[in-house]
Amino acid sequence: MNASVPDSTFASVREFVLQGFSYTWEVQVLLFSLFTTIYTLTLTGNGAIVCALLCDQRLHTPIYIFLGNFSFLEILYVSSTASKMLVNFHSENKTISFAGCFLQFYFFFSLDTSECFLLTVMAFDRYLAICHPLHHPNIMTGTCCAKLVIICWNCGFLWFLSPIAFISQVPFCNPNITDHVVCDPGPLFALMCVSSPRTQLLCYTLSSLVIFGNFFILGSYTLVLIAVLPMPSATGRHKAFSTCGSHLTVVSLFYGSLMVMYVSLGLGHSATMQKVATLFYAMATPLFNPFIYSLHSKEIKTALRRVLGNLNVS
Repeated sequence: MNASVPDSTFASVREFVLQGFSYTWEVQVLLFSLFTTIYTLTLTGNGAIVCALLCDQRLHTPIYIFLGNFSFLEILYVSSTASKMLVNFHSENKTISFAGCFLQFYFFFSLDTSECFLLTVMAFDRYLAICHPLHHPNIMTGTCCAKLVIICWNCGFLWFLSPIAFISQVPFCNPNITDHVVCDPGPLFALMCVSSPRTQLLCYTLSSLVIFGNFFILGSYTLVLIAVLPMPSATGRHKAFSTCGSHLTVVSLFYGSLMVMYVSLGLGHSATMQKVATLFYAMATPLFNPFIYSLHSKEIKTALRRVLGNLNVS
């Protein structure tokens, strides 16, 4: 591919070093305890929502079907990075194999993309439910919901397949150290032995298309706002806003952290800032989401009490 670079340099990289946070042993133990707690709470919170939706037939409605899939995606999403990151806190070399790095890269971005598509579908569902309530049951049938969920999963896992496959074929040079907590495209591009501008452009273009899908969500809620404000009943307005409040909060946290990380890279953010932003959307947002949705939904809280009550009786 590039005759001026020795083959021995190409063959030298068989693993990468995720440098992470280089602190004293005491601080590393503290961070390990903190992230283990966050990871456990994330699995518990999202797992509880999934269980409640599976066990309660009354929650088998479009918005809760989408929410159940979103919570399941969150469990897989946080697990794709947290498990290796927690291991590295107690590891001296902090290495990840070449294949492991690109598998993490693929699943992290694929699950992230699937979540973006699912959030868009959830916004469209809320638009139909509020702006076209008579047509909503006929459009958002069980079959339609299943098809939309399958499309979100499939598109998410196909979206970055080509650029990640291209990047994995490019030779990498020593030093194989990435100043990050996950296998992210930015640090990997810096380790390439040869320039690959087309692959980088493709990767950033696909990322931008997914992130700027947020404007479709904003457009949906603008139409919802226009439809809700003229309502004469304050109770009706409150009910409409409450059904959208949790989703808007999650969208704001999710897309806000993504845009800080990937849209504003050109602003010269430090490596520490990038790592903090990555940890926020990779671990903090999946932790907040179950609490946001459960606090805004009486149905979910009732279903959780019912499931816990059945467990206690058993």
